[in-house]
Amino acid sequence: MKPVLLVIAHGSRDPRHAATVHALVRRVRSLRPDVRVETGFLDFNIPSVQGVLQSLAAEGVRDVVALPLLLTRAFHAKADIPAVLRDAPPQLRIRQAEVLGPSPLLLSALERRLYEAGLTPADKSSTGVVLASAGSTDPEAIAVIADIAREWRHTGWCAVRPAFASAALPRTEDAVRELRALGCARVAVAPYVLAPGFLPDRIARGAAEADVLAEVLGPAPEVARVLLRRYDAASSARVLLPVSA
Repeated sequence: MKPVLLVIAHGSRDPRHAATVHALVRRVRSLRPDVRVETGFLDFNIPSVQGVLQSLAAEGVRDVVALPLLLTRAFHAKADIPAVLRDAPPQLRIRQAEVLGPSPLLLSALERRLYEAGLTPADKSSTGVVLASAGSTDPEAIAVIADIAREWRHTGWCAVRPAFASAALPRTEDAVRELRALGCARVAVAPYVLAPGFLPDRIARGAAEADVLAEVLGPAPEVARVLLRRYDAASSARVLLPVSA
């Protein structure tokens, strides 16, 4: 049997977060009906990751791929999730998949959201884009966002600047003003986040002076495809999660 795919989301008090996670998981299931997909949350929402793992073990499941629903390898992927997985029932064989980003498919999803918000491919050369992420204190995560912005710029946009809703600078509103000062005819904000919540709302407020604000990535088909690619890669890996720290 194929390993069970356990999608691990952060969780939020904002009900839109869980609703978006579940919509993405439904899309994943529709793409791969041969794979059992479960969802667990680290905080705020149910079921918890621990609860799902215990239920799977009680059913007799042996193999699980735990996939962090995260765009960068920051604290949650490096510390929180491994700690939770180490406390899983010992009969489970768990592989932790890589986070979703970076991926060319995610850039395609970002462009999809911008076009859905009103831009067209003909607008690219005159439009500056703010790549607005949640932010992190992890230097690796910040560097990845900057690298994505540089890569995206080479696909034809007037300019692309990274921005962060917390923990790092610049803020979205400052990046919008910088692109205006550069002479971009229009400025668009592309939230590099998976689901609505407190920090995405801060990004939206920072986009007040922009011409276009895209939706979050959410259940975009490209996101579902990246998720399944990470699952397939982890399923074929031989290295299992250590059972103790």
